[in-house]
Amino acid sequence: MAHNEHFELVEALEPTVARLLAEHRERRRAWYFHDFIPWEEGRSFVKEPWEESQATINERARTSLVLNLLTEDNLPYYHHILERHLPEGSVWKEWNNLWTAEEAQHSIAIRAYLLTSRNCDPVELEDDRMATMQAGYEPDFNHLAELFAYTSAQELATRVSHRNTGKITEDETAFELMRNIATDENHHFMFYRGVMQAMLELNPTVALEGIYRTLKNFQMPGIGIPGFLRRSIEIAKAGVYNLRVHHDNVLMPLLKQWGIADLEHLDTKAAELQEKLMALPAEVLAKAERFEARFGMA
Repeated sequence: MAHNEHFELVEALEPTVARLLAEHRERRRAWYFHDFIPWEEGRSFVKEPWEESQATINERARTSLVLNLLTEDNLPYYHHILERHLPEGSVWKEWNNLWTAEEAQHSIAIRAYLLTSRNCDPVELEDDRMATMQAGYEPDFNHLAELFAYTSAQELATRVSHRNTGKITEDETAFELMRNIATDENHHFMFYRGVMQAMLELNPTVALEGIYRTLKNFQMPGIGIPGFLRRSIEIAKAGVYNLRVHHDNVLMPLLKQWGIADLEHLDTKAAELQEKLMALPAEVLAKAERFEARFGMA
């Protein structure tokens, strides 16, 4: 994306961002993670070293919580990615700072629950955090539309993953904690979805290219996490997040809410992208069926 086109798009979207930010502030209810943690259950890991027999929730739930936590731990990289694309002193920066502050509570909360309830190996968790943070996260976004198409999809996917994780714990404390985190992610999704909706109206060709590039090869930001493939397969089998969940709860809702199929008066390139986007659900569903057959989930 040319520098001038990038600047013009950012500037044109500022009124939308200001409105979406105000709506977010009015809509989101503040909550405090310490209200959800059973602190009275906490014990010294020095005096009583961790053993797996102390865990109170099932293994797949523990894996999912840890994977979600390590993804949240990479927040500084996500902040930086947004920061470098946005102008100084703008309402965009105000959003990025607020979003970062709200997101930071999620990793604090999940870690507090896991350690207090003894549902993870504290040494392994810290080693994995260090490895994940050192690996970093630097996606190659070609333009602003791709960045915000990704944040829209990622926030929605994270909402789904957090909520489903809470369900499979079969633990009331974990369920309520993850429900609150998932609600936050939904508020963030609504902001990013609105930004992309405005982009579609301002420059449908650029917006559709960003959406297609994102949804065609969508991946959660967890590649640098140790054992990511093994862990992601485990939570896929548990139904927390897999290709069918992605199809039903992320891909289809995004295409519908952005009204991709109903866009009219598009230029040739935009019309081609629209056609490719509408073909994606069938492709993802076919992959989901192959995965389920391979792992006996059909």
